Amino acid sequence: MARNLFLLLSSVMVCLLAVVSGCSRKEEVQNNQQGAAPAGDTVIRKQTEVTVPDTVKGKWKSVKISITDKEHNKEAFVVIEIGKTVKVSGTNLVIKVENFLPHFIMEGTTLTSSSNAPKNPAAQVLITENGNEIFKGWLFSLYPNTHAAQNSRYGFGLVDFTPAK
Repeated sequence: MARNLFLLLSSVMVCLLAVVSGCSRKEEVQNNQQGAAPAGDTVIRKQTEVTVPDTVKGKWKSVKISITDKEHNKEAFVVIEIGKTVKVSGTNLVIKVENFLPHFIMEGTTLTSSSNAPKNPAAQVLITENGNEIFKGWLFSLYPNTHAAQNSRYGFGLVDFTPAK
């Protein structure tokens, strides 16, 4: 009888270890899927590449960006030349307009403009406050909430764009 009890307890322990190991492995797999690659594996993430076509290069001078201060319920506008950086008066914000695509499209991992017509205007911006990056991405004129800047105090929008002369 003692031998049967020993075998039963041994079987239960083996099953428990298998279940615990299985759960632990599943959590490990889930964590790896959410975060870093498992040791020894290399994950190659495809970076998006911005390509400004020759038909668009130099054809646009500047963009007008709205800045909404949610704390004070005020809206200001700043005009920034493409490729330039501007400090926003009365704030600790600095905005750089990296690129402007008048007809923004995504072809695989390439972000480009399918024409020079302003059919889906988008500005690629880098926004910092006190030297800390608060937004790096695209502002869309027609779809202002698409990939919008998530900031507790400020909201940003692309409101206008000026062609080069």
